[in-house]
Parts: sequence; structure tokens; C-alpha cells
Amino acid sequence: MVLLRNPSKQSSACLLGLLAVFTFAFLASFTEAKVHFHKFVIEAKPVKRLCRTHSTITVNGQFPGPTLEVRNGDTLVIKAINKAQYNISLHWHGVKQLRNPWADGPEYVTQCPIQPGRSYTYRYTLENQEGTMWWHAHSRWLRATVYGALIVRPEKGSRYPFPMPKREFPVMLGQWWDRNPLDVLKQALFTGGAPNVSDAYTINGQPGDLYRCSNKETMKFPVRAGETILLRIINSALNQELYFAVANHKLTVVEADASYTKPFTTSVVMVGPGQTTNVLLKADQSPGQYYMAARAYESGQNQAFDNTTTTAILEYKSVSSRPPLLPQLPAFNDTNTASAFASRVKSLKSKANVPTKIDNNLFFTVGLGLINCTNPNSPRCQGPNGTRLAASINNVSFVFPRRNSLMQAYIQGQHGVFTTDFPPTPPVKFDYTGNVSQGLWQPTRGTKLLKLKFGARVQIVLQDTSIVTAEEHPMHLHGYSFYVVGMGTGNFNPSTDPAKFNLIDPPYRNTIGTPPGGWAAIRFVADNPGIWLLHCHIDSHLTWGLATALLVENGVGLLQSVQYAPLDLPRC
Repeated sequence: MVLLRNPSKQSSACLLGLLAVFTFAFLASFTEAKVHFHKFVIEAKPVKRLCRTHSTITVNGQFPGPTLEVRNGDTLVIKAINKAQYNISLHWHGVKQLRNPWADGPEYVTQCPIQPGRSYTYRYTLENQEGTMWWHAHSRWLRATVYGALIVRPEKGSRYPFPMPKREFPVMLGQWWDRNPLDVLKQALFTGGAPNVSDAYTINGQPGDLYRCSNKETMKFPVRAGETILLRIINSALNQELYFAVANHKLTVVEADASYTKPFTTSVVMVGPGQTTNVLLKADQSPGQYYMAARAYESGQNQAFDNTTTTAILEYKSVSSRPPLLPQLPAFNDTNTASAFASRVKSLKSKANVPTKIDNNLFFTVGLGLINCTNPNSPRCQGPNGTRLAASINNVSFVFPRRNSLMQAYIQGQHGVFTTDFPPTPPVKFDYTGNVSQGLWQPTRGTKLLKLKFGARVQIVLQDTSIVTAEEHPMHLHGYSFYVVGMGTGNFNPSTDPAKFNLIDPPYRNTIGTPPGGWAAIRFVADNPGIWLLHCHIDSHLTWGLATALLVENGVGLLQSVQYAPLDLPRC
């Protein structure tokens, strides 16, 4: 069955597809845009870390996976072939996928997963986007090892808005479990408790010198004295925000989430899961070896976490015999440093195009919760006080469908897969960051979407709660970037806080952390039709239901409407 708005339009869809190909070829001859073809073979391969070899899900036998390098305006055609034993889908994090949710990738949202032995070809164009993005699996916890960098450089003839670096390096921060990550997830889903923490953090897949059996493979980044290099830092860790620093070197932030920023200098970067940060580093120290290092920023109270440190080495060409120096990283619970860093990120534009009139003013509580058990402390109720852990937005714990994806059900007019009654405000108002009555700790479960008109000017206030624990939640919106117009501690005050909003040069991001026990306000124009997932990028929280989806309706005409579905779109 061909999945189109109307199956009877299959022939016209094919003609439109051919027309699009010829139109693209015609335009490409003028703009020098390129089409990049790749084959991603997803399969288990032996990977050895921490003295042990595991059968690890990889792409093309690589961990991390291949780095994709393109230019603004280029098109990517990536055939994903699933030779693993698990269903899988791939997400291109930060790519707006204009009118093309079919290439976005979250399983059961914009597509059914690619089943073992099957394939699916992702086709998309980078339109007016450049910077550091990345790609990763969007199926359960497979992104623990299935991920890679997506680097989008300016069009030919254009330059960076900062001095050209001598070299560039992706720096992918990850997490490693000394067992199958899906087994860790399976155990947590059975017990209802928190998942076991990772055994190591990694830089470009390697744990570094401070872990057993790892120092021979520690990543090294070569540099010559006096050079300026660009580090493209990507937090691909599954469940942990991270601090990053380089011993004795200052870092100049020039980009966040594939959007250029006003440059500022810092000794430490805080990057949440899903976020990217580009920094310039000048090799202005005595020749030698200097550790790059990353370790946890853990904002929740009494939460178990991996308290180890991953390292790589910045290595000058003329190396001294001294051992590498370690940078000084903040304490794991140093929220002040994380907040101070976030507050310094500003858009490069002197006057950003921030919506000032708002059509949809939304208020979303985000946080954890508990599901009460009829048999507390049983094997399936090992969460706090004999419960099961949960998470929600506006007290709705999101349930992913299984019969069909949300987008396919929407286009096909299939009923019973989702509803569009997601609450725009919490069903009950309370002191969100205070001592919350335990009667409000248990969320409801549902597959509820929030519908938006095409072109609507939207504001969402993301309010953390103190249920279970106040905690920073890195919230990622698919299909969009947004302006972060305000952040604060405590409960958002709609009467006084908007007066403090930054409507001049707010950061333009695709993932933003809600301050622990605080709020973040974002604005965007809903000009990309389709169904787009909004979720916490801490995957344990996503598993517990900290998600919803925005259904942006079609506008007028083809250029404001979702593209027809591709012929090879997977079926559930």
C-alpha cells in the first residue's frame, strides 16, 4: 500500500516526484549544491571497551558511526539497511525537514521502524542551515552506539562569521555500558526503577586514560603552536548532561545547536544530551599534552549517576615529556556554573526575528512522577517507595503507538491511534517547584497531540516541577529551532517575567534545558507542517513518557503542505 494523502493520487505524486528531481537538478546547476548518496548498514559488530568485547550495534561497522560532511543547500540520500536483530529508525538531529516529516525518523511518530532485513531511504535537503548537527537512532536505547556527526558548512563562496580555523574536529561525548544497553533498558522497564548507570563516558567512542584497558586507544587531537582550531562538541550521551573543558586553554563559543552566537570566552562548557556547541581553541600554551575532559553535571537530588571522567588529549606537535594536565571541572551539582554558561549564549544577529505577537500561549509542566502499584515493592514495583517511575508533560505521560506511526495514521485518516486533546496548560495549577502534594504525583497515560494552525506564532513556557526531584530537562523539538526568550528559577510568573524576556538577541536552539526548579520560555512560528515530537533528550525520561507531539496543520497550497509519503516508507 502506498502511503499518500489519498491513494488515488499515486500517479500524480509520482509525477510531482519526477518534477521535483528535475527542478532540483536545474537549480543545482546554478547553486553548486550537491546530492550526497550514502549507504548505512546497521549491524552488530564486535567492539572492545573496558577490557571486554561486546556485540555492538554499529553503522558500517563503525563506532561512532560515519561523519557526514555537506554544505548548506546540499541534499542527502541515505539508504539505511537493517541487518541488526532490532527494529530501528534514524533521526537527523537539528535538520528542520521542511514539509518532510517522513525523513525525521522517530519511530512510531513520523515512521514505523525499519524491521530486521528491511531498508528505508532517507532523503532531505539542508535548507538555510549550517553548523554542527548529528544523527542517531531514534528507537529505544539504540542511540547509545548508533550515532555520528553531521557537519553542514556554508555554501561555496560563503565564510564562517569568525576567523577561519586551521583545523576542525568533531568531539562526540557519549556513554558506554559494559553490557547490552537494551538489556539495561529491559531490566528498568521490568522493575519500574531507574536504569543502571553507565560504566564510562567516551570521547569519539573512547573512554580515555582514566579507565581500565583504555589508554592505548585514547583519542588524540593534533595541533601546532599558535594555531586556532574549531571543536564541534556534541553531547550524544544517552542520559547525562556533561561539563567539558581543556586543561590550561580557553574556549571561545561561536555556535550552539547549529546557530551562530555572539562569541564569548569560557573555561568550561555545559552541554546537555542532544545539544551541540562549537568552540574556537587557540594553541597558545607551552608545547605538550593537555587533557580534554568531560564528566557529569547532575542537577537532580539523590539521583544515581556515572561519576567517572572521560579524557582525550590535545597534543602539540613538539611534545614535552611531561604527563598530560587535567582541566579543573565544576562539581557534579554545580548548577550556578551551568546556569551562568546558558545565560551567556546569545544569537549573533543584532536583531533576531522573534515573534512578538503570540497566537498560542502554552504552559507545559515537565517532570517526573510515580505510578502507584497495587502490590508495592513487588519485582515490578522497584521505584521510590514501591512505585514505578514515570514522567509527563502537563500530567500526561506519553504513550507511543504500535499499530501505526502518528504521521501515517494522520495522513491515512486512521482513527484510534491518537487524540488531539493535549492540554495547553496543566489540568491542575499548583506550586510547581514547592512541596507538591503526593496526590499530584501520578500522571495519566495517553497518546495526546496538540494541534496548531499553520503560521501560528507560538510561545511555550517549559516549567520544571519538584515532583520526585527538581531536575534540568533538555527539551528537544523536532522539525524546528526556536528562540529561548527567557529563563528563570522558581515558578514562572506570567505577570512579571515576560517583561524580562530577551526579544533582541535570544539564542536560537533546537534543544534547551529547563533550569532545575525553574522555567524556560521559547517562541517560534509554526510554519513546518507535520507531526513533530517534543521530548526530553534524557532517554530514560523519554521512556517514562516525558514527551508529546505538535500537529501542525497544512497551510495553503503545496508549499505549505506536507510532502507526499515516499514509496518505501516502512509499515508497522
